[in-house]
Amino acid sequence: MLNASSTTNLKQTDMVCKSKLPSEPHLRPDPIRCIEDYGIDLPKWLKDCLTNSPPALGKTCPRDAEGLLAGAFDLAFQLHDGQFRASGEPYIVHPLAVADLLRDIGASPSVIAAGFLHDVVEDTDITPEQLESFFGSEVRGLVEGVTKLGGIHFTNRTEAQAENLRKMFLAMASDIRVVLVKLADRLHNMRTLGSLQSDKQERIARETREIYAPLANRLGIGRFKWELEDLAFKLLEPDAFRKIQQQVATKRSEREDRLGVTVQLLKSRLAAIGLEDCDVKGRPKHLYGIWSKMQRQEKAFHEIYDVAALRIIVPSVEACYRALAVVHESFRPIPGRFKDYIGLPKPNGYQSLHTAVIGRHRPIEVQIRTEEMHRVADFGIAAHWKYKEGGSPAAGDTERFNWLRQLVDWQQEGASKDHNDYLASIKEDLFDEEVFVFTPKGDVVGLRKGSTVVDFAYRIHSEVGNHCHGVRINDRLCTLSTPLQNGDFVQVLTSKTAHPSLDWLNFVATPTARNRIRQWYKKSHRDETIQRGKELLEREVGRNGFDALLNSDAMKKVAERCNLQTTEDLLAALGFGAIALQQVLNRFREEVRLQNLTLESPPTNTDVAKQLIEQQDTSPAREHSTQHTPIIGVEGLDYRLGGCCSPLPGEPILGTVALGNHGITIHRQDCTNVTSIPSERRLPVHWSQKSDIENARFPIQLRIEVIDRVGILKDILMRLSDGGINVSDARVKTSFGKPACIDLRVELKSAIQLDKTMDQIRSMADVIDIARTGLS
Repeated sequence: MLNASSTTNLKQTDMVCKSKLPSEPHLRPDPIRCIEDYGIDLPKWLKDCLTNSPPALGKTCPRDAEGLLAGAFDLAFQLHDGQFRASGEPYIVHPLAVADLLRDIGASPSVIAAGFLHDVVEDTDITPEQLESFFGSEVRGLVEGVTKLGGIHFTNRTEAQAENLRKMFLAMASDIRVVLVKLADRLHNMRTLGSLQSDKQERIARETREIYAPLANRLGIGRFKWELEDLAFKLLEPDAFRKIQQQVATKRSEREDRLGVTVQLLKSRLAAIGLEDCDVKGRPKHLYGIWSKMQRQEKAFHEIYDVAALRIIVPSVEACYRALAVVHESFRPIPGRFKDYIGLPKPNGYQSLHTAVIGRHRPIEVQIRTEEMHRVADFGIAAHWKYKEGGSPAAGDTERFNWLRQLVDWQQEGASKDHNDYLASIKEDLFDEEVFVFTPKGDVVGLRKGSTVVDFAYRIHSEVGNHCHGVRINDRLCTLSTPLQNGDFVQVLTSKTAHPSLDWLNFVATPTARNRIRQWYKKSHRDETIQRGKELLEREVGRNGFDALLNSDAMKKVAERCNLQTTEDLLAALGFGAIALQQVLNRFREEVRLQNLTLESPPTNTDVAKQLIEQQDTSPAREHSTQHTPIIGVEGLDYRLGGCCSPLPGEPILGTVALGNHGITIHRQDCTNVTSIPSERRLPVHWSQKSDIENARFPIQLRIEVIDRVGILKDILMRLSDGGINVSDARVKTSFGKPACIDLRVELKSAIQLDKTMDQIRSMADVIDIARTGLS
């Protein structure tokens, strides 16, 4: 065995163990014998590959399928040897399960090989170049597409999640098969979450339900979708899961008897018209599907009649419609429940006839499809996708994945820098569509129910949406706010001089359209925000020497410290409210002071701290009591929270010792004011975990840009009141023909509450943008 230290699954614990490349073949252990020593049974197909094509790693790139799979498993086994999952199992169990799932859905040998190797670049010492030398560029590309971002520091989990999803969608755009490996990886991790802490289980399950299950649905991989949803349901709503599971099991025998009689009746009648080869059987609904329908329709379990359904598999498309006639002749059809997804397939390629009839005293759903349609419904792109050299989609099939192109185009345009906006758009684009409309060329576009022409235009392309000025629906001129209906033919009228209106935010239904309208507004109104920033700064410092001040090296340094490239960017951020005026002035004075600083060494951290402690007995008052302090590390000292960054519990913090008699200032660690403070004057501090600070509230300043209308401030305050958030100050600035600017000072208890609050306000229709600013 290789001498590598044990580790748990990186996907589940964030711990890394780097294994070395395997030694010469004659010195390496036999993978079949070793893995069976662990008590793990290899699937027969893999045993056959290892027996028929013994691995010869490093000698030549395997060209046959068996050699590729044998070599990929052997390398994964050697590299992961000595690594263990959180459950205590050998790590190789995970890539083995992923590869087996991929083979079950009919993936190609290259994809299955990538399943074996999907973690080796991330968890071991092997490089992508070495991987390519062993197995070729195709396998390397698939593995790199699945590998998480590494070596990059993210300030929060939302940012890390957004950036990893960006990377995955970019990889999918070049080779859609990347997502097959990613979904199989997620499915096996969901099956084995039991060894993790409950908070991690919940976070992974929520991400699975919001991102990966809808992604499997968009790609038509029903087999993965159903299991991912049920596993997430079991973790996120355990009581509801157990209740529905019991209810389904209680009525099972009665339901099977009823379905059995119906199946026999249909089989005999289908045989009478020459369709003896039909396969008719009952189909149980998955538990999450039943529960979500109960929630959506506000019904109890006994009121949901399609807990199970019938599926009829026939030999041809023509036979589908003949079988439909038999079903409608045998039972009374329910009006409005027939859907022809053969003539009008779903965007993910799904095809079937759906109908609902009154069976033996109860309604029952019936699906009719061919064997090929059934395979596509279960396996999606793995069943029907064709590839050129290198994995590119075949010509004529790319329209199925316009939504993916839109996501990639948007992130490459740079319009999706806000991580919350990007995640909202991904979730929107992945969820089930409910309205299907046609382009003038007859292509089908899926949108959420309630979408308008503007949503349609932005789904086609961002430039179509930005220059939209009219629409024809079914050859009739209509307003842009007209809701679209199933089957509408939509022709968007564009003009080079047309541009988005803020009024569109009042009726668009999709976050994608809403975010792009906001991004266009911020970009096109840059000159206005720069001018507003200039006016704010000039009002404070005066006209004399103002231009020289703007062009000074000190002001350029201030822009750099604010993570901005130029002073114009700084003025624009100041004008919008992303940076507080006092924050800019403080940093500017600090830069001037640093430039004029003498060589005299500053007092040490210890000296200043002793001086402060000596002053405690004579100090008349403190800004915070030393008892029950929420900050660990400042006991016995006066301290205050920095108004420049307003830290909250849950955010990494740092104390800085002020010169003179000003005590300790607590900053967020990423506060740009901290960078210029010498290390001798920095204190390591952190938030207390004691329950006695759970009721503490901390002030935060928010700036919200909104469409100026009567009642908008009241709506925002009501939204905050519903969340139990106190507002200590509210100021509104309006200007004719321009958006209103609302400055709110709110009292919050944690960074998590801040994120939720900003998301809630940002989701309101009339809100253009929201930013956290320094306390004024």
